[in-house]
Amino acid sequence: MALDIADQTLVFLALPFVAALASPVAVRLAGEKAVWLLALFPAAIFAHLVSLAGPVAAGEVFTGGLRWIPTLGVNLSYHVDGLSLVFGLLISGIGAFIVLYSGGYLKGHPQLGRFLSFIFLFMGSMLGLVMADNLYCLLVLWEMTSITSFLLIGFDHNWRASRRAALQALVVTGGGGLALIAGAVIVEGVTGVSELSLVLRSGEALRESPYYGAAFVLVLIAAFAKSAQFPLHFWLPNAMEAPTPVSAYLHSATMVKAGVYLLMRFNPVMGGTALWEAVLPAFGATTLIVGTLIAIRKTDLKLMLAYTTVASLGLLVMLTGFGTDKAIEAAVYYLVAHAFFKGGLFMVAGAIDHEAGSRDIRRLGGLRRAMPLTFAAACLAALSMSGIPPFVGFIAKEEIYAALAGGDPRSIVIAVVAIAGNALMLVVAAAIAIKPFLAEPRPELGHAHEGPVLLWAGPMVLGLLGLAAALWAGSANHYVFAPMAGAFAGHPIDAHARLHLGLSLPLLLSLLTVALGLAVFWRLDAARRAMAGLLRRIGWGPDHGFDQAITATLAFSRSLTAFVQNGRLESYMVTVFTVVGVTLIAAMAFWGEFPALPAFPADLTFYEWGVLAIAFAGILAVLWASDRLTAIVSLGIQGFAVALIFILFGAPDLSFTQFMVETLSVVILALVMTRLTLHKADHRPAGERLRDGAIALVSGAALGLVLLSVTQVPFDSRLSDFFAQNAYAIAHGRNIVNVIIVDFRGLDTLGEIAVVMVAGLAILALIRIRHRNRPDAEAAAQTAGPAVTKEAA
Repeated sequence: MALDIADQTLVFLALPFVAALASPVAVRLAGEKAVWLLALFPAAIFAHLVSLAGPVAAGEVFTGGLRWIPTLGVNLSYHVDGLSLVFGLLISGIGAFIVLYSGGYLKGHPQLGRFLSFIFLFMGSMLGLVMADNLYCLLVLWEMTSITSFLLIGFDHNWRASRRAALQALVVTGGGGLALIAGAVIVEGVTGVSELSLVLRSGEALRESPYYGAAFVLVLIAAFAKSAQFPLHFWLPNAMEAPTPVSAYLHSATMVKAGVYLLMRFNPVMGGTALWEAVLPAFGATTLIVGTLIAIRKTDLKLMLAYTTVASLGLLVMLTGFGTDKAIEAAVYYLVAHAFFKGGLFMVAGAIDHEAGSRDIRRLGGLRRAMPLTFAAACLAALSMSGIPPFVGFIAKEEIYAALAGGDPRSIVIAVVAIAGNALMLVVAAAIAIKPFLAEPRPELGHAHEGPVLLWAGPMVLGLLGLAAALWAGSANHYVFAPMAGAFAGHPIDAHARLHLGLSLPLLLSLLTVALGLAVFWRLDAARRAMAGLLRRIGWGPDHGFDQAITATLAFSRSLTAFVQNGRLESYMVTVFTVVGVTLIAAMAFWGEFPALPAFPADLTFYEWGVLAIAFAGILAVLWASDRLTAIVSLGIQGFAVALIFILFGAPDLSFTQFMVETLSVVILALVMTRLTLHKADHRPAGERLRDGAIALVSGAALGLVLLSVTQVPFDSRLSDFFAQNAYAIAHGRNIVNVIIVDFRGLDTLGEIAVVMVAGLAILALIRIRHRNRPDAEAAAQTAGPAVTKEAA
């Protein structure tokens, strides 16, 4: 039976997780050659999404999914429109080349299978994130990208720097995920729906809500943390500790663009406000300048590219918040162009490191003849990054300047920032494409040679795609850019940018950008020294601040733990009962909910008086007991009295349970007493006795008042009626209590049994460890002599 498109899409979205399971086995059987087979998984996803491009370009939107938690409105649903489709194409298409590249880069690595499994988990998480229609499904996948990126960044876990970078990325992006959870709750509370396709129709309701500001801030924190916006940008360059395939994937099509995707997705419902159009351009412009300035300071190829990624994300955020259709169109062109040239350049940097043994641009040169194909791929990507025709990067830059060509002060300021940022990105692109290949040859690099096809095929194809997207701009506009821009804006946009060299303001600004970039490149060493001096004078930075925050948090945690968890059971009990008693009484006093005290019943029978007398005698016995064992036995009298009350009120099964619990409690406590070294009698001073007595009275009174409050509320019998009507009809049991425990709450009971079993196994393990160590302790005591033996006894 053929599957319809909805079911097909679900199957293809699950493929990366299937590949994650298959990767270790495939690599164990076929080695690095397994990547050719494994790359078919993302290639199949890409092919399926390509088949949807035509209908999506015609305005069709595909939705579907499975119910997950229907009572909470949580579904595993997807939503394929122009925005999610393009992100999906980038994730799957570039992902296929990353899988192939990993086989060449990590050839012979003993953990290649594990690495590919992590890559596919990350791919599946990111693909699901951009396709998710349900807010809570998106939240789960958002956090999955953080967790899987943690595994990838910390892949070389034997290196301290890798572990620190992975933890830093997890803390920052995971913290942003917590903010997104709160933001999603507010969005659903305001709009009344949890499906994004429905939320997108509630723009006015959300923008006019008094909770818009809170939702805006929370969504912004999540997006800024994920897409490394200043001052949360520091985790992204540190993530370069990951193997280069991770860097190429992370910074081209996947995780770092998740925040930008979130802003683009929420633009129709949260955009268009003064807050949106002020905050996003301000932070985006700051990130653009900070990223490019630090990039020219670096000499490590990957770090140079990482900081330009930070800058590019800032540029996208700035355009997203600018508030015009032209800016949206420009952001769409630049996002796709960036995915092509940045993914290619990262793979070029990895190939250079793999074959020449260094990523330091100062120690590289003369590689053009040794690595001609890598050089060609570097030139293709660098030309697009520099905004040189006839590449899609040029079209993107022209669209940016066209969007910012207004004469108002805001447009002029943002245009100046864009020119400066693009010029500095040209500097970095030129440095990476020229210096390693055309600089003076280095004798120590004589061993360098062209890498295998797995290392240069990916960057070469991505570079050519950057060229093809510009040469065939008409088709690219129809199937890619226009649908994406329309979904981004919330209404149709006619994206029609093409290659043209006619005299215009955008072209003049492009020429100015190139001129500024070449001027700085000519004096790159001086610019690098100037930036190094500026950073030294600034000193403190967000990265150091992160370390300080973590250190302070750990110190506070240790202090708090030492205060709260001091190892004394007495203090734990005092704290718990004091907090419970005071909290309950304070809450009832604040809300004026003290119950009315009932009159003492005058018609008690003699046996009811007898039960009360037994309970009161038990209390007196506990208080005046001369030793602990007597107190424990006397304490059981209270439970037996309660069991008798249950019998009097017609609950024999409950009474039997109470008798069993009390009996076992007394027996177990008595046995435990024989194992503990305690004084037989209570030696607390009078002050502690008074304190503990006061706490007991307060706690008992609080719980008694709560029970009285509960009994004075009108009884709602709906649940009782349901169990009475269905206990026998559904579960075939006449004992309603047993049916509830075994059938209606069967999973809860199973969980409780599992907890008791695990606790019992843990106790058994501890006892065995104690018995295993006891002979050693006895031998040591005998060796030490009589004095030690006596003390131990």
